[in-house]
Amino acid sequence: MTPRAYEAIKWCDIVVGYHTYMSLIKDLIAGKEQVGTGMKQEIDRCRRAVELAAEGKRVVVVSSGDPGVYGMAGLVLELVGKLPAEQRPEAEIIPGLTAANTAASILGAPLMHDYAVISLSDLLTPWELIKKRARMAAEGDFVIALYNPRSRGRATHLDEICEIILQYRDPATPAGIVRKAGRAGMSYTITDLANLAAQDVDMQSTVIIGNSRTRVEDGRIITPRGYEL
Repeated sequence: MTPRAYEAIKWCDIVVGYHTYMSLIKDLIAGKEQVGTGMKQEIDRCRRAVELAAEGKRVVVVSSGDPGVYGMAGLVLELVGKLPAEQRPEAEIIPGLTAANTAASILGAPLMHDYAVISLSDLLTPWELIKKRARMAAEGDFVIALYNPRSRGRATHLDEICEIILQYRDPATPAGIVRKAGRAGMSYTITDLANLAAQDVDMQSTVIIGNSRTRVEDGRIITPRGYEL
């Protein structure tokens, strides 16, 4: 969490968010009015936040590590834009620390060159399109960060993506898995692309797959920027 995000939460009257995320900051939001919803209720919770803000309340929407990366920032702005101009509350997007960047710092420096971020959740994006994006990123030799890599309902998605990337990348390409990045109980594993799919990976994990120049040195993943040493 960034200092600006912390101060915004302290400033607000009402906290709106996904139950799981709100539970992570329960001590910080104790005593505040809370509006929480579960999975697949994103529109309801963001609409309620906008309604409350339009009434003049000081509202914060708690949304992932960074609200603009697979978070609620876009949805909130869309809902604000649907109100008559004179009723629109001011909406500020406060950046946070993304899972990809937090995980990268734990693994070493794997994102030192061009990289792509891809979510393997097909709730809102067709699976064929996700596979196409992974294929194009692999062909372009991007370092690839994977969000939502595996769940009980998507047990084989990561396996399929690894098979696609293996068509363009050496099986020995370094890969890292960080679970609960930046939170209590955090753990990480450094492996390679050939063995990535066999690792313990879940929805709380962020996966980073190196490019053709990525290497492991002293237990850390490094993607060289290209400096001559």
